[in-house]
Amino acid sequence: MRLAAYQPDIPQNLGALMRLSVCFDMSLDVIEPCGFPFSTRAVRKAAMDYGAQADISAHASWDAFQAYRGAGRLILLTTKGATPHWDCTFRADDTLLLGRESAGAPPEVHDAADARVLIP
Repeated sequence: MRLAAYQPDIPQNLGALMRLSVCFDMSLDVIEPCGFPFSTRAVRKAAMDYGAQADISAHASWDAFQAYRGAGRLILLTTKGATPHWDCTFRADDTLLLGRESAGAPPEVHDAADARVLIP
C-alpha cells in the first residue's frame, strides 16, 4: 500500500504523512506543485526524525504520477466520496490519495480514481 498527496498546501500535513508512511512502512508519493517549496525547513521540522527514513517519490505533475504509479487501485480519500471508509475493503496494492487541503482533488483526479472513499 502507498500514500499519495496531491499538491499539498501545508508543510506540517506533509510532515505528518511522512511520519505515517514510516510508521506503517508505506511509500509516499508527492504530486507537485506543492503550495510551499518541497525542501523547506518546515517540512523537515514537521517530519521530525522520520524524514530521513521516509520512502518518498516526488512527481512533477499529475500525469507524471499516473505514468509512474503502475498497477493497483487508486483510492481517493475525500469528503465527496461515494463509499464510507468502513465499507471499503482495502488491498495491499492500493494507493491512498489525499487531495489538496484548500481545494480537494480536481475532476480529472476524481475521474481517474478506482474508488472514492468518504472520509468525513
